[in-house]
Amino acid sequence: MNQNSGLAAMDHQPENRTILKADNLHKNYGQLNVLNDVSIAIRSGEFISITGHSGAGKSTLLHILGGLDKPDKGSVEVLNEDILKLSAKKHLRFRNEHIGFVFQFHHLLPEFTAIENVSMPLWIKGIQKNEAEKQALRVLERVGLSHRARHKPGALSGGEQQRVAIARALINQPDIIFADEPTGNLDSENARIIHQLFLDLQKEFRLTFIVVTHNEELAELAERELKMKDGKFVSGN
Repeated sequence: MNQNSGLAAMDHQPENRTILKADNLHKNYGQLNVLNDVSIAIRSGEFISITGHSGAGKSTLLHILGGLDKPDKGSVEVLNEDILKLSAKKHLRFRNEHIGFVFQFHHLLPEFTAIENVSMPLWIKGIQKNEAEKQALRVLERVGLSHRARHKPGALSGGEQQRVAIARALINQPDIIFADEPTGNLDSENARIIHQLFLDLQKEFRLTFIVVTHNEELAELAERELKMKDGKFVSGN
């Protein structure tokens, strides 16, 4: 990938290629069985929603698929890379280069401006401040916030904060975006804006989206809705 090219030239995996595959995932927290023999295969460019009641295992599954947590048993391959076998250093680099995360809480650093928050993953890669901010401004423009680039999170609305978080997830031109209840803290109008933004980005760049949500409208936008109950899929897989 050309790191100077910005979002507009985002590379893509060939459509219909299996971009993520997980087999026989198990996860326990003490005596609590959270995931029970879960397997999933996702193609490049798919928009997947994962739904189910609280405690069904949705967020745990998402965190394992995205490399934020490890299963007790099972395998996870992303872009044909067994992420569970990577060293800590290679694992962090792989996540930074190929995976973007959007959470229910935006997790923006309050002392940094929007453009600085979005630039941070590029700084981690060693890209100089001026170049990183040029790229960050282009992504902020894509999410409709270039005019708020120099504002700190405290001066932004909840919906704007979440769009900055989405821009930060996009800045490294990831292959997969994982989103965990991305509209859970937003009112219906801001949730609608985020829903449309996800849909537009997925269509425009053929990004792969895997979204955990209780929001029926967002779930229905997906090409596949996978429902979980008691740590396993009960439909859609």
